[in-house]
Amino acid sequence: MADTTNTTNAQLDAIILAAGKGTRMESDLPKVCHPVGGRPMVCAVVEACLEAGCKRVVVVVGYKQELVREALARYGDLVEFAVQHEQLGTGHAVVSAVDAFPLADRANTNTFVLCGDGPLIRTSTLKTMLDKHVSSGADATLATSQIDNPDGYGRIVRNSQGGFERIVEQKNATADELAICEVNPSYYCMNADSMFEALKKVSRNELTGEYYITDVFELMLKDAKRVEVIDAVPSEDILSINTLEHLAQVDSIYRQRHGTQVESSSAETEGTA
Repeated sequence: MADTTNTTNAQLDAIILAAGKGTRMESDLPKVCHPVGGRPMVCAVVEACLEAGCKRVVVVVGYKQELVREALARYGDLVEFAVQHEQLGTGHAVVSAVDAFPLADRANTNTFVLCGDGPLIRTSTLKTMLDKHVSSGADATLATSQIDNPDGYGRIVRNSQGGFERIVEQKNATADELAICEVNPSYYCMNADSMFEALKKVSRNELTGEYYITDVFELMLKDAKRVEVIDAVPSEDILSINTLEHLAQVDSIYRQRHGTQVESSSAETEGTA
């Protein structure tokens, strides 16, 4: 492990995955451009990263990327973009951002990896995850959540001593694994060098044909890297937005939290301040 993996002066960046369409949203808008709190939901994720101390945010775009770029234009040079030309999974999406991370800087850069469709994310949760990551000297840290109904989420598989072993996606889970209620809400913090090296070893999933970012944690453990897990994400924060009904539910929670701080713009005015 590089000596510079996790020092308090390491640069902090973020990669936000925002390339998907969201086929169940009954709209041609990219999923992350649907409004929560009166503005594109991805804005809430970008702001949580900036408030947590990120120097810059790299947003991975794909489907109708011009709309995502427009939605985030307000952040100027704080947001950069990388293009995922094919939808080949979360691991492939992160690899699409590799050129934004010069090789010489990676060992001294910590990187949040988050999804752009999680607007209930809290800055405090990111800071808690980062604190654990830095204090433990980990190569990768993931924040988990305990929920009553884990349907649809990747499960956190632990060994007989309670230590982290791997993440299993629901599509690949056994009956016993499906019963696990500790889930992966896709909150990651990784040393950039360790992350991109592990991504080189990720294989295409035989069942789905995708490359999963979740595979890097098991690969890191096999390479004697340090992986930390912290149960830090409130169950309410990981509500999935896959339908318009889900969108309305999350929007209501977001507005209750932020009150008059949210914008009053509509779906038609996404990307405007």
